[in-house]
Amino acid sequence: MSKNGKANLLVVEDDPGLQKQMRWGFDNYEVLIAGDCDSAIAQMRRFEPAVMTLDLGLPPDPDGVSQGFETLRKALELFPDTKVIVITGNQDRAHAVNAIGMGAYDFYQKPFDPDMLGLIIDRAFRLHQLQQENRKLQLRAMASPSHGILTGDPAMQRVVRTVEKLAPSDATVLLLGESGTGKELLARALHDLSVRSANRFVAINCAAIPENLLESELFGYEKGAFTGAVKQTRGKIEYANAGTLFLDEVGDLPPALQAKLLRFLQERVVERIGGREEIPVDVRIVCATHQNLKDMMDQARFREDLYYRLSEIVIDIPALRNRDGDSLLLARAFLAKFTEQQSKPTMHFSEEAAEAIEAHAWPGNVRQLENAVKRAVIMAEGSRIARDDLGLSSDVVKPEPVNLRQVRDEAERKAVVRALGRTDGNLVKAAELLGVSRPTLYDLLNRYGLKAGVRPVL
Repeated sequence: MSKNGKANLLVVEDDPGLQKQMRWGFDNYEVLIAGDCDSAIAQMRRFEPAVMTLDLGLPPDPDGVSQGFETLRKALELFPDTKVIVITGNQDRAHAVNAIGMGAYDFYQKPFDPDMLGLIIDRAFRLHQLQQENRKLQLRAMASPSHGILTGDPAMQRVVRTVEKLAPSDATVLLLGESGTGKELLARALHDLSVRSANRFVAINCAAIPENLLESELFGYEKGAFTGAVKQTRGKIEYANAGTLFLDEVGDLPPALQAKLLRFLQERVVERIGGREEIPVDVRIVCATHQNLKDMMDQARFREDLYYRLSEIVIDIPALRNRDGDSLLLARAFLAKFTEQQSKPTMHFSEEAAEAIEAHAWPGNVRQLENAVKRAVIMAEGSRIARDDLGLSSDVVKPEPVNLRQVRDEAERKAVVRALGRTDGNLVKAAELLGVSRPTLYDLLNRYGLKAGVRPVL
């Protein structure tokens, strides 16, 4: 946007007469003029125009299209959201189609008609504005309660719906999942969507506080209860009265505190250290852990009666590697968030970077993904994020194909392999198991390079 409030329109055209016509014809925009590739890219870096018109015939090749295509490639690499309208001659339809294939928004054939071209330009500006508004809505959604959990995975969508159903109740909820899967985000959603949302959400990490301090943090203490207790102090449980208490990594609670927490859950009263008064507390408890509490119970490391008090409702949060399509969905949302925070122009992932994101196992889950994208935004040169910018290890698996024919062929091959393995290479039995005729099975063996009578390995 220019200083006078007009949207920036970049006109890349080497004909001085046509430059003047377009400047006069589109005076409702701030028209920027460039006569060659270098000046066009310089204008884009300086003004970041939402829309650009591009004549393919630029110097030093005014009679060809090489410079026009080079300008288009560089422009879209630097600013992929810019809408590029390619302007061609009557005989250049094939070039226009190629430009659209490269990522241009639209094309317009000469001769110059300001009304017709103006309609295309206006439409491009409206589309750009809608896309920017949609990106801002996505960023705001990431900060909202359950709607901030971006997912297209059915299992994670069921988790979100469960949270929305449980939020109005006072049921104690136990969130299970690996580190970085979003347990605290879901706990906050349970609070923010509840009738307690106007009161405090108090979080305490049971693994981050030394055992000798954790009791006073949870239950508080009276003045003089121990050395250094110079005043009466409320504990986290009491502090969360009428709100929600989130006990993160509850599996790390020491045995003595497990017993004291159990008594609170049964009686709903607390006694401060050094005190004799029972203080009633109305608080909702939400817990989380990455540990297997049932295994800990078997090893006598976690109280069985406490487990059943905490697990009125248990929610298992899937790891990011098990959420189909979510890694790239989240990565793009984080990319928009961090480019805005870092005051950088719009950025995009290269094809290799996108494939690496989809293929990576993400042992640190969403937290690791967020850190990787933030690193990439800082490290990347220009608007294109390469795979190396993400800082991922090279030992990623080959990404799953998205082409339907490739997916079908791979599924067929695996089915034939399994059938041959189950039948010890017997083609008659394998054909019966697959539900096909023997000639069809021979065709499948030839297609996938499998040998008859040999048990292949997946």
